[in-house]
Amino acid sequence: MLCGHYEGVDERVVEHLVTREVSLGDFVLTCGEIPALALLNGVLRLLPGTVAKEDSLKYESFEAGLLDYPQYTRPANFRGWEVPDVLRSGNHGEIDRWRERQQQQRTRDRRPDLYEQWASKQASRDEC
Repeated sequence: MLCGHYEGVDERVVEHLVTREVSLGDFVLTCGEIPALALLNGVLRLLPGTVAKEDSLKYESFEAGLLDYPQYTRPANFRGWEVPDVLRSGNHGEIDRWRERQQQQRTRDRRPDLYEQWASKQASRDEC
């Protein structure tokens, strides 16, 4: 992996040695190491044995076409900010439904483009 610095990589190297270019998005950084690390982290975590519970990879953001639901840890009350009651209820069906609604709402609010793609797939699936 070749990482540019400031203005990029010498064009002669690009012309003669580069076989594929990857971009993480429309933004500018001072070096290529940061996006290279992000790319490597995203790919390497998919190798068997990298993530302890491989099943957890099935439930990651984007696997279903939606952003992830909110995450909460302990304590249940932090500075007056409460973990939603449903997450402490022990009712796994209700928790799953809450998470699905949160994923849909977050995606609709934060990434309407992804939400539109997801909604289109849902509509075509419902037609079948």
